[in-house]
Amino acid sequence: MIVHLSRPASRILTPTGGFLRAFTHSLNPYVGCAFGRGGGCPFCYVRKLAVAGALAAPWGQWVIAKSNLPELLEKELFALQRGGSLAGMRVFMSSATDPYQGLERRLGLSRAALELFARFGSGRLVVQTRSPLIERDVDLLRALGRRVIVSLTVETDDERVRRALTPTSPPVASRLQAAGRLRGAGIFVQLAIAPMLPNDAERFAELVLPVCDRVVVDTYFDGDGSAGARSRALGIEALYRELGYADWFRRGAEAQLLAALGRRLGPSRVLFSCEGFNAPWPREQP
Repeated sequence: MIVHLSRPASRILTPTGGFLRAFTHSLNPYVGCAFGRGGGCPFCYVRKLAVAGALAAPWGQWVIAKSNLPELLEKELFALQRGGSLAGMRVFMSSATDPYQGLERRLGLSRAALELFARFGSGRLVVQTRSPLIERDVDLLRALGRRVIVSLTVETDDERVRRALTPTSPPVASRLQAAGRLRGAGIFVQLAIAPMLPNDAERFAELVLPVCDRVVVDTYFDGDGSAGARSRALGIEALYRELGYADWFRRGAEAQLLAALGRRLGPSRVLFSCEGFNAPWPREQP
């Protein structure tokens, strides 16, 4: 059972940097993530951050909604507009939660954020999620046009791997279908293969080719900020051994997939790790 709470936040847009150095702010409509319930997403680094202690219950068993998001975000956007910095704003939604987890169906906080970004008419936004629920907001995503990138997490092509490592996350096929439909609606779609889980490289490349504009591949060693030490501390190496995936927890395991993606998509559409997530904004299309 997931505990759902609502609390007012002191701010909605949080200045960011570090791994997300190309962004000015992060935006997390929720604290906590129900996709982690029952031990899912064992690699989630957020479990080791201070935010994971917002409640005494284990990570994945609670979600706190930022109840005043619409009102406070409007004030913050207005202040940025008045200060002349709204045009240069680049927001990553979300860095420490999934903005389209189940509670969003009822509360619509992520949709409220999109409505405000569309109304203010400036700044750029990356929406990072693993949930096909984002399709609900295709009208607002289309309204944002070239100012938005939808980045859908798809860590593997193998449903058996997904069930073994992230059993409470949406199925692979549903995410790929959502990506294809969003791209078909004219929205720029990025697939985040992050972290890369065991996969069939050629099949994976074939599956992603028609449904995305580009991919970003990341690994436990390049993306966890500590050359794999943080992932080991989370027990990933031991879990991989237990599941028979030991050969996948090593540097260089991504080489075959990167090569396959490069052949199918072309090298300009295949990005890697930190540089990939911070890549220049897609060139405007006529």
